[in-house]
Amino acid sequence: MAERDAAGAGGIEAERGSDSPDSDSDSENGGTSGESEMDFLRNLLSRTLGLGSEKPEKVLDELTLDGVSRFMQSEKCRNVVCLVGAGISTSAGIPDFRSPGTGLYANLQSYNLPYPEAIFEINYFKQHPEPFFALARELYPGQFKPTVCHYFIRLLKEKGLLLRCYTQNIDTLERVAGLDQEDLVEAHGTFFTSHCLRSSCRKQYTLDWMKEKIFSTVTPKCDKCQSLVKPDIVFFGESLPRRFFTLMQSDFQKVDLLIIMGTSLQVQPFASLVSRVPTNTPRLLINKEKTGQSDPFMSLMGLSTGMDFDSEKAYRDVAWLGECDEGCTALAELLGWKKELEELVKKEHSAIDAKSGQAGEAGASPSPPRAGATASPSTPPAKPGSSTQKESDAGSKAE
Repeated sequence: MAERDAAGAGGIEAERGSDSPDSDSDSENGGTSGESEMDFLRNLLSRTLGLGSEKPEKVLDELTLDGVSRFMQSEKCRNVVCLVGAGISTSAGIPDFRSPGTGLYANLQSYNLPYPEAIFEINYFKQHPEPFFALARELYPGQFKPTVCHYFIRLLKEKGLLLRCYTQNIDTLERVAGLDQEDLVEAHGTFFTSHCLRSSCRKQYTLDWMKEKIFSTVTPKCDKCQSLVKPDIVFFGESLPRRFFTLMQSDFQKVDLLIIMGTSLQVQPFASLVSRVPTNTPRLLINKEKTGQSDPFMSLMGLSTGMDFDSEKAYRDVAWLGECDEGCTALAELLGWKKELEELVKKEHSAIDAKSGQAGEAGASPSPPRAGATASPSTPPAKPGSSTQKESDAGSKAE
C-alpha cells in the first residue's frame, strides 16, 4: 500500500535490526557490504567534486519527456530501473497515512494505541498483535486493481527493458500486474509471505493462510511452535530485506535509465538509490511535485548528490509533474505504446472482475487474481525525528 512516509521515525530507523526476529551476525556479508559502501562513497565524492573524471556525457537530446522517449527507443537504453512509492497505487483506492481526516493515522482511535505509529512497531506488535490484525481485517477489501502505472512497468518488462522495479509499497500490486519475484525488490517487505517470529522456528506461511487468519477472530499462531506469525512487511525495529542491499550493488552499475514514480525520496536508504546510478544515466521523475533534489547547502559546497531539474548545470534529470497514471500514459503515447497499454489495462481489469464475480457466486469473499495480491495496511510512514538506517547493518541480516 502506501510507501513509508518521509516524516521521520523517532529514532526507530536507527534501531532497525537490533530486535528483528530474523537478525543474525553475518560478519562476512557485513565486511563485503562495508567495502561496497566505501567504494560507493569514494565514487560519489569523486563524481560530485569532479575529481579524476571528465564532464559527464549528456545522453538526452533535450530534458523533456520527449527527450526521454527518444532515448528509450535508442540502442543506448537497454536496462531500465524503476523506483516507485505510494503515488502509483493511490488511484487504485489504497489509502495513504497522513491525509487530515481521511488518512489511516487519523482513524485509529478505536484501537486504544499509545500513539498511532505503535500499530506498526515490532515491539508493540509482539506484545499486542490484536490491533494490527483488526486493522488489516478492516482494510482488506475484496479486490484491488493495479493502476495504469503498474501496467506500464509490465510493458517495460514485456519490451525487454525492465532490469528491476524497486518498490516501497507492500500492496503487491506489482505482482498482480504481472511482474515476477525476480523483477522486484520489495524494499519494505510484502504480504505475499509470513513467518513465525520465533528465531529457532521461522516457519513460512502463505498469503492464503494469513488471509484466512486475518478474517478470523484468532491471532495467527505458528502450528509448529505456537509463536506469533507476522506478515513479511518491514515494521519499525526490523531490518530491510537482504535482497535490497544485494541487488542494488549490481543493478545500479548497469542501469541506462532510472524512472522514479510516486515517491517522496526522503526515506533512507531507499532515497539514496538515485545517487547510485552512473553520472551519465538519465533520471526521469513522474510525480505530483519535484522531489529528490539537492540540498542547497550541499550544492554550494559542490557536494550535490540529488537531482537537478532547473539549474544551468542540469544535464540528465527530467521532471514530469502530475498524476503517475497520466505521466505513464503520456510517455507510452510518445513511445507508440498507448493503445497497447490501454488494451492491457482493459484486459487485465476485466479478468479481475470476472474472477471476483466467480468468487462471489461461490459464496466466498473475492480474492485477488494472483497469489501476491492483497490490500492490507502498508509499511507505515516514519515518525518525526528519524535517523537514517545504516545499510551495512541491515544488509547483513537474514531475510
